[in-house]
Amino acid sequence: MKHVKALLIKFVMVTAVLWVVLGLFYGVSFNDILGISTFLTLAAYIIGDLWILPRFGNAVATIADFGLAYLGVWLLGGGYIEENIPLGLASLYAAIGITIGEYFFHRYMENEILPDQGQPENEPVRQNNYVTEFSEEPNPDLNNNRDKQ
Repeated sequence: MKHVKALLIKFVMVTAVLWVVLGLFYGVSFNDILGISTFLTLAAYIIGDLWILPRFGNAVATIADFGLAYLGVWLLGGGYIEENIPLGLASLYAAIGITIGEYFFHRYMENEILPDQGQPENEPVRQNNYVTEFSEEPNPDLNNNRDKQ
């Protein structure tokens, strides 16, 4: 049930961004926006949120979602959108908006959805505890003289 809620949140976010960019600025029909949003939501959730995010973290997943959003809007827009618009530029604007939303959505995913799944069996546990201690004797000659006495 948590995944359904997360998919719904993601779908609303993607649809809102595409409606603003494609609908308001370029006059694309809402049916075309819904088709593109549905595919982008499912693909980005499976690839970016369930596969990349737990393994590589928020930054890598956000970059991957940018590429997926840009290519998805550009390629799907060529098939769905009937209006003559600068699709490369519209895809860039949409991808930037979706990427900003994805950054915050990934934080939601890490806090609410992914903690229960634990670490996969074949993946090593990441522990970045790098502790190094540097020290020097304050007066090494004094310590040597004590030992001789």
